[in-house]
Amino acid sequence: MADEKQDYSQLLAKLESGEIDKIEVKPESFMQFQTAYMNFDHRKRVIGSATEGGVITYVYESDNKEKKS
Repeated sequence: MADEKQDYSQLLAKLESGEIDKIEVKPESFMQFQTAYMNFDHRKRVIGSATEGGVITYVYESDNKEKKS
């Protein structure tokens, strides 16, 4: 499957830039994702939610909250 060969470092960069809105990681690809995740500078902003079947969807939490003056 295509998921096995994903470049998770590149996907994390795209997630941070807003080019993509989420990354879905299947259980069999988790260790490959984990390696890229641990090397990602802003990993504390990457939030994962697990679904049935073990698929984890990651999104990037940005600072784009409206500021009141």
